Amino acid sequence: MIQDIIINGLINGSIYALLAIGFSLIFGVARLVNIAHTAFYMACAYLIHVGFSYWGLSMPLAIVLSIGLTTIIGLICYRLFIKPIREYEAAVLIATIALGMVFQEVMLIAFKGHMMGVPPVATGFVIVGGVKVANQHLLVLGVAVLTLLATWFLLMKTRVGLAIRCTAQDSEIANLMGMNVDREIMIAVIVSVVLAGVAGAIVVPLRVIDPHMWLPPLIMMLAVVVLGGLGSVKGSFVASYILGFTEAAVAIGVPMGSFLKGSVALSIMIIVLLIRPEGLFGIAFEEER
Repeated sequence: MIQDIIINGLINGSIYALLAIGFSLIFGVARLVNIAHTAFYMACAYLIHVGFSYWGLSMPLAIVLSIGLTTIIGLICYRLFIKPIREYEAAVLIATIALGMVFQEVMLIAFKGHMMGVPPVATGFVIVGGVKVANQHLLVLGVAVLTLLATWFLLMKTRVGLAIRCTAQDSEIANLMGMNVDREIMIAVIVSVVLAGVAGAIVVPLRVIDPHMWLPPLIMMLAVVVLGGLGSVKGSFVASYILGFTEAAVAIGVPMGSFLKGSVALSIMIIVLLIRPEGLFGIAFEEER
């Protein structure tokens, strides 16, 4: 049971980390609360299904093309619907809620609400610690870890990452220092949507695809972001695995736990916020940035 909890906790935590880090990144850089973030996760999953089932593409090619197309869609949505109202936080919140609902309705119209799926890329299993572990689960975990490492390298070891972090720290000072703030925000949007697309790509063989699949991860992603601290990438990473392992432990170790896992994870978030309202790695006041 412990091995199952570890494996499922790592997979759940990695998926939440991909979504939450992308959400935190765009919030930290542009102060955008993008409720439609998980809608891009859903869009990538549907594009993979279309590419594989309708266009006859191989699964790896369908995944790569779908992530690229999802990124283009995300950029178009940002330029058309979010950038013109970026300075108005309430308007952005409402617009992104509406954008997520538009994605949902488009999928309902196009696919009639049918539940679909795609076959796994890797078949078979290996024995780890006396437990059968599907090769697909190992592949999912490996891709997620590599993507997170690549994101860390981009943000911490490159000039682009330095510019993004400077913009997140203080956009006005970054602008005075000659940085193109709009360009850094666009790069942050690209990275954010790519992370959402990768999350959709690795989860599509494991979950059922339906027009409402963006809502459950949205709730958990927001819980992760709040628990870790708004705008904190490190906090989102740590909180993702806290809630991921909590979900796995409750689902596997508690009778009828699959119905309680979300409630328990959210309860942990509430308890932590009662003790530390700014989250694990958040800041108490905006002036501390």
